[in-house]
Amino acid sequence: MKLLIAAAVAAGALGAASAAAAELKVLSAGAVEPGLKPAAEAFKRANGTEVKIQFNTAPQIAKKLANGEPADLVIAPPAVLDEQAKAGKVSPEGRLVLGRVGAGVFVRAGAAAPNVATSDALKQALLAADSVVYNTASSGQYIAKMIEKLGIAEQVKPKTTRYPDGASVIEHVAKGKGNEIGFGAIPEIKQGEPTGVKLVGPLPADLQNYTTYAAAELTGATSKDAAKAFLAYLATPEAKQAFKTAGIE
Repeated sequence: MKLLIAAAVAAGALGAASAAAAELKVLSAGAVEPGLKPAAEAFKRANGTEVKIQFNTAPQIAKKLANGEPADLVIAPPAVLDEQAKAGKVSPEGRLVLGRVGAGVFVRAGAAAPNVATSDALKQALLAADSVVYNTASSGQYIAKMIEKLGIAEQVKPKTTRYPDGASVIEHVAKGKGNEIGFGAIPEIKQGEPTGVKLVGPLPADLQNYTTYAAAELTGATSKDAAKAFLAYLATPEAKQAFKTAGIE
C-alpha cells in the first residue's frame, strides 16, 4: 500500500511538472496584440503549450522586469530589450524581430473623418478638434513631439488628454460626444474598431513614425524549451502572416 501511495504521489508530481512546463508567460507591448494573440492560439493548437500574455506599455514592461516580474519571453522595442540585456534580464542571443507598427489617426465611429492626408491638413484638424487624445507610452511621446513640430503645442495642450495605454485612449474616443481626435498604433486602432472607433488613416508620410518590436527570451525563464519553441514558431510564414494581417509590417 505504501508503495502504491508513493507511486501515486510521484505520478502526481510528474503531472504537475508537465503542466507547468506546458505554460509560457510573455510580457508584451500592446501594439502587437492583434497579431500575437492569433499566433499564440495557433502555437497552442500545434503543441499544447498555453501562452499567457500580459500586455503593457514599454515603460510598464521595463518596470515589471526591474521589479523581478517572472516571465519567459518579452516583446518590446529593440531599445528596451538592449537596456534589459545590459541589466542582465534579457538574453542577448536569439532575438527575433516581429515587425514594425505605424501610427494612425482615429475618431469615434459615426463622426466625420478629418483630412489628415498632409501635415498641414493634420495641423488644421488638430486645431479644429474639441479634444486630442493619445497615450503616455513611447508612441505617445512621439505624438507630443510631432505636435510641437507642427507648431501648435500651446493651442492643443489645453484640450489634450493622455492615458497610460492605447486601450484607454480608444475607450475615451469611443465614448466621446464631440469632435475628438485620437492617435495610436494602427493595429490597436483596427482591433478597437468594433468598440466604436474608426481608423481615419496613417500619419502623413513626412510625419510617420514606425516602432519596431522584437521578441527575446528572459535570462530567468523557467520554461526555456517552450520559450525557444515559441520564438521558432514566430519566425514561421504562418505566424508572420498573422502579424501582417493585423497591420504589423
